[in-house]
Amino acid sequence: MMTADDQLIEALDARVKRREDRRDFFRLAFGAAAAGAAAGLIPGQAMAQTVTDADVLNFALNLEYLEANFYSFAVNGTAITGIDGTGAQGSATGGRKVNFTDPVVAAYAREIAQDELAHVNFLRTQLGSAKVAQPTIDLGTSPSGAFSSAARAAGIITDVSASFDPYASDENFLLGAFIFEDVGVTAYKGAAPLITNKTYLEAAAGILAVEAYHAGLVRTVLYRKGIGTPATATAPAIAANPALITYAGQISDARDSLDGSSDDDQGIANVTVAEGSGSNIAPLDANGIAYSRSTGQVLNIVYLNKAQVTMGGFFPAGVNGNIKTSANNA
Repeated sequence: MMTADDQLIEALDARVKRREDRRDFFRLAFGAAAAGAAAGLIPGQAMAQTVTDADVLNFALNLEYLEANFYSFAVNGTAITGIDGTGAQGSATGGRKVNFTDPVVAAYAREIAQDELAHVNFLRTQLGSAKVAQPTIDLGTSPSGAFSSAARAAGIITDVSASFDPYASDENFLLGAFIFEDVGVTAYKGAAPLITNKTYLEAAAGILAVEAYHAGLVRTVLYRKGIGTPATATAPAIAANPALITYAGQISDARDSLDGSSDDDQGIANVTVAEGSGSNIAPLDANGIAYSRSTGQVLNIVYLNKAQVTMGGFFPAGVNGNIKTSANNA
């Protein structure tokens, strides 16, 4: 005859078994759906290959190479080093040091530069011999370069011979950072279901949180500079520059035009609340949840192309690794 303790133990064992069964089911279900998204597939399209944890981490590493080099140029005037690995190794070119005039922006830039380099080093260490090399990255300011093309798509510049220089001022730097930071958040959010290894998933969640802090920081500073602030006992007044809020909204719209038909990407202001218009520092859905992008959608943005392609924009020769094709949103 079973004792009360025996019955309790049996009930707990059954509960654990049910939880494990549910976890296995959802892991398999999400894994199958996410693998299709990772390959940039549409419903009914056959998947060419299985996406592994290493593929997902290498995809993230390509994005970290992009961000780390941008901030390294802005803060130090140089690209990052230690970029070997599998695939065609390229260099990051065109960037230069920003002559920061706002000490707050300079401090934030130094912090983010350190964080992004740490992400690169962490992912490279975790991947070991499977890590991809840094691909060719365009961070220059020529009229035909990636930054100018992105700014032209957003309507910040209009003439084909004009250029956008994210290193020319604090404000331009913030707009350049804004192009990347929100994309990084949605990329990690979208990639989370692809990762099967619990340790890697926890690490990716940690990086996602840091990228979200970065994105919120950039959005906050742009918004503050956009509306201006009065002088205080310890700080001078900041003159309002509403063009920054306008430009941020236009960059959001440009990203939306590349990654599909949804209108998830939003600017940094003009959210209607009970008291009137407010900021939009955290771009969320109706449930207060950050939205996701598939790997294909992420590549649409960094390639600056809504068609299904394998290179372009900030990665003129494409990214390295097995996930390299953008989604077909043309």
